[in-house]
Amino acid sequence: MDKERQEFGIVVNATRSQIREFRESILWKDIKRELSVWSKGFDEEMKTIVDDAETNNPSTASVLLHLGDLNGRMKAVSYMLNILDVFIDVLDADKENDDK
Repeated sequence: MDKERQEFGIVVNATRSQIREFRESILWKDIKRELSVWSKGFDEEMKTIVDDAETNNPSTASVLLHLGDLNGRMKAVSYMLNILDVFIDVLDADKENDDK
């Protein structure tokens, strides 16, 4: 792995087989279930904000900031749900770089 990638990129110390094993673990299933609950909660909160905006007429800036915050949370949850695939991609890229 090149020095720049180690300094600024994702470094994966696990092996492909360890990642596959973790993907099948009860712990990962628990984590995924909890993250899915969070995502649904953020989505429900977002719908509530939109509904409340129609009746309460809060400032547009306030609504947009809150929606942006929820959108960021949903993106973070989505990223975490896909983190094992990201790790596999990093390992594949590292292998390609090592082969060159």
